[in-house]
Amino acid sequence: MSATTDPRPGLPAARRTDRVDRLTWGLAVANLVGQLAIIVTGGAVRLTGSGLGCSTWPMCEPGSFTPVFHEATTIHPYVEFGNRTMSGVLSVVAVALLWSVYRREPTASRPAALRRLAWWPLVGVLLQAVVGGLSVLWVLHPAIVGSHMLFSLALVAVSTYLLVRLRSADGPATPLIRGPWRVVPWVLTTVVTAVVVMGTVVTGSGPHSGDEDAAYRYALDPLLVTRLHAGTVWIFLTVVMLLGALLHRFRDEADLDRARRAWWTLVSVTVLEGVIGYTQYFTGLPELLVGLHMLASGLVVAAATWTCSSLYTRRAT
Repeated sequence: MSATTDPRPGLPAARRTDRVDRLTWGLAVANLVGQLAIIVTGGAVRLTGSGLGCSTWPMCEPGSFTPVFHEATTIHPYVEFGNRTMSGVLSVVAVALLWSVYRREPTASRPAALRRLAWWPLVGVLLQAVVGGLSVLWVLHPAIVGSHMLFSLALVAVSTYLLVRLRSADGPATPLIRGPWRVVPWVLTTVVTAVVVMGTVVTGSGPHSGDEDAAYRYALDPLLVTRLHAGTVWIFLTVVMLLGALLHRFRDEADLDRARRAWWTLVSVTVLEGVIGYTQYFTGLPELLVGLHMLASGLVVAAATWTCSSLYTRRAT
């Protein structure tokens, strides 16, 4: 390993490739991109009314793993099957990533916790597939469909954190913000969790159930839950601004440079998500904007994970 000094705290190597194998890094990036992509394909299933395009699970149709073409076939089976295929692609990427972390990374000098973390994308994708199957078998119950989205967002967070850990040193995590303000990353995590949970409740109360003939909804007032969701978003934005003020207060600390970059990214995607959210609300929830809102929610979760992780440093052991 190179003896030169990396400008990033805790890294003794001058280049990321001295710390993490190129293939491992590429697979970890591909895994994160895939987790965001499956949010898009899952959203397409819901927004095109293709949630029951395949009538059963794990088969698409009784006796057939793939859609069965006939003169009455619509686009719905192919949209649904495309999303299932994306799960298969993610499974392959997750297996390759796991192999790479165990075989190509310098595992003798890396902690077992990193190798355990590499299992989560694969385990999560398999569990996600089961939840997706249950949503079909339970005829798109909003709680199951909502949990399907939450699984995807959790996998985005895990995949982002895995990237952070791959480029970090292996010592214990040390907070960079001192005093009682050290709880801010945990507050931010709690609030962003509330935001995405409320977002799934809003969707489960709105017009996009995933299938026109199985349009189950939560028995809630859509306007009320939308306002509650907006309230959690404003609380989240307040916490983000508080974090920005803290980063300015500790502006002389070079170790926080990465956190400042992550914070600006978080602010940017949060504003983008807010603009899309309010625009879709005032324009009657057009499918394209709802889909973009779902994708942006994944970007917010990824940025929040990166930001919270950047508020800690790890020194080489």
